[in-house]
Amino acid sequence: MFNVLCRDDLSAAGIKMLQETAGINVVVNNDKKLSVEALRELLSQMDGVIIRSGTTMTPELLKDQPRLKVVVRAGVGVDNIDKEAATREGIVVMNTPAGNTTSTAEHSIAMMMALSRFIAPADASMKAGKWDKKSFVGSQLAGKTLAVVGLGRIGMSVARKAIGLEMKVIGYDPFWSVEKAAEQGVTLYREVDDQLTLCDYLTVHTPGGSETKSLIDADRIAKMKPGVRLINCARGGIINEEALANALESGHVAGAALDVFETEPLPADSRLLKIKNLLTTPHLGASTEEAQESVAIEAAEIITGFLIRNEIRHAVNMAPISASEMADMHAYLDLGRRLGLLLAQQNKSGNVKSAVINYRGEAAAKKTKLITNAFACGLLEGAMDEAVNIVNAEMLARERGIEITETSSKETSDFSTVVQAVVQTDQGELTASGTIFGKKFLRLVRLGQFSIDAYLDGQMLIYRHRDMPGLIGYIGGICGRHQVNIAHMALGRLKDCPGGDSVAILNLDTEPSQEVLDEIKKHPEVTGVELVKLPKAGTPLPWLGAK
Repeated sequence: MFNVLCRDDLSAAGIKMLQETAGINVVVNNDKKLSVEALRELLSQMDGVIIRSGTTMTPELLKDQPRLKVVVRAGVGVDNIDKEAATREGIVVMNTPAGNTTSTAEHSIAMMMALSRFIAPADASMKAGKWDKKSFVGSQLAGKTLAVVGLGRIGMSVARKAIGLEMKVIGYDPFWSVEKAAEQGVTLYREVDDQLTLCDYLTVHTPGGSETKSLIDADRIAKMKPGVRLINCARGGIINEEALANALESGHVAGAALDVFETEPLPADSRLLKIKNLLTTPHLGASTEEAQESVAIEAAEIITGFLIRNEIRHAVNMAPISASEMADMHAYLDLGRRLGLLLAQQNKSGNVKSAVINYRGEAAAKKTKLITNAFACGLLEGAMDEAVNIVNAEMLARERGIEITETSSKETSDFSTVVQAVVQTDQGELTASGTIFGKKFLRLVRLGQFSIDAYLDGQMLIYRHRDMPGLIGYIGGICGRHQVNIAHMALGRLKDCPGGDSVAILNLDTEPSQEVLDEIKKHPEVTGVELVKLPKAGTPLPWLGAK
């Protein structure tokens, strides 16, 4: 049974969906005065948590949580979740980008219209008993140019609505092609600055964070034509508030509309509230009944998909993967982890400096980033005090100076799919390659310079030797005398003739004692003996369903 905590007045529709899902136990706690210590204790009993903007997931809350696997933000912005801290703890962070798209886009258009036609000040004037038409001569939207900075779901929805209002729409987004944007009626520019002198209105729809903080700053505002109007219904601080206030007061910017702010709630003595040509609303972009219900249902679907089916949708700190993809990827993730475990145990004394994972054949068409993360898990987990999983493995490796890179090629050689791992240490290079037979049978097909065909599971007795007659019988006799059963044997040798350097791998049903290993080492043709311990075949991955 998975425990899921719901915070911040999540819509009843989302809670009901969770309560009706087998395997999910729902805990609702909306106490805004809950102390950090009490919330930490509550989270320690949870497998997942759904939050809105009212709860901030700080490093203090996230650190050393024994069960917590996933945080889902019922909404788009994840500024109130410390993503780096979550990643370090192996916790997946996901959001609900689709649920409030329409509501936020509509609010942006409404703000733009209200700004252009002085709706709020005209209403205030009327309620003060005045009939003042001359002070509120507005500007129509039709024929004007709107610049949309950020053409994600919401930004593109705003663009389509603006086109419907007969506006000319230009935009900036690094992930759209000029051709695809043109199909939507948007003229795309490769740099934010290229569109600044062209627009009558500018609206921002980028993610928050350090990369977009003050994206529209004083220098960029100065480049805009006099009389421009700015709208921010995305994240506070994307438009620099001080620069905007100065430009509004000087008259360079004719008007602005803000639904989001650097500090929320906006302090009562804020300079912004004193500026007449600034329209403000208290973060209402997603505040519609439809949006709140939609994001709650989407959050419930996402967290149950993750916990029940290992499905990762809309993750912001790892690659997304559907339930069907996860089923298809399971053997590859297992293979990657086992190669990491194998090479970690092969590395006896060297410090790991870097690793390269080479994908060949069918493996190259998979989500290789996840397989690489699984390899990093295996490489690190035996040497780490903290929990390692496919969420935090790459970060933990990078922090320790281990650079892990990938190469891919769809060309095949002896096998239809191969994953090769090459680890560089200060003592030399370690190499292992694996493949998958059928859909689930994992095989080690190369170890160092030797081609081989060994089972990649359980107790693996690896001995290096010169290929001479009688050696197999000698080792088999030792295992027999000590009641160690040999389940499978594989041999690899450099030359296709007796006498050369060789390696053999015995898959054993039980762990051999040190006495067995010492006895094998005594043979004059044996040059090295080691025992590698891998999970048994079919052992579930330790993530994501269990932490």
